[in-house]
Amino acid sequence: MRIKTTSLIALAGLAAALTACGTTPKPVADKPAASPTTTEATLSPQAKASARAAAGIPPEPTAATRAAYIAALDAIDKDVVHGKPDKAVDRGLNQCSSIKGNKDRAKLIELTNSRFSSPSHPDGHGLAKAEKILDAVHKNLCPDF
Repeated sequence: MRIKTTSLIALAGLAAALTACGTTPKPVADKPAASPTTTEATLSPQAKASARAAAGIPPEPTAATRAAYIAALDAIDKDVVHGKPDKAVDRGLNQCSSIKGNKDRAKLIELTNSRFSSPSHPDGHGLAKAEKILDAVHKNLCPDF
């Protein structure tokens, strides 16, 4: 009984000490309203093209270019596209930004291998296939880089 009483007194004292220390949280001031942000939907086609160019990303490929690119990837390994051609195009366009700013082919192959993964190949398809993927990206999506 003495242990319970001592424990209860200690807890009551602790609670009183915390309350006396002024641990009441200060009210949080209202955050100012967020300013409107620019979204892709609000940009003009010229502004989108300019932003893409500044980032080193080429314009969206035409239907014919897109089809040739997907066919080139499928020829390397059907699992590179793995039924997601939009994702493959997006990854290719992002790879173009790496190509534009980097002349180190070994590094570009490594980037390609890490960028082009799939559920069956979460760590990429290997450096030999990555080199072929890099060439397909360069030839089809950003030949001027």
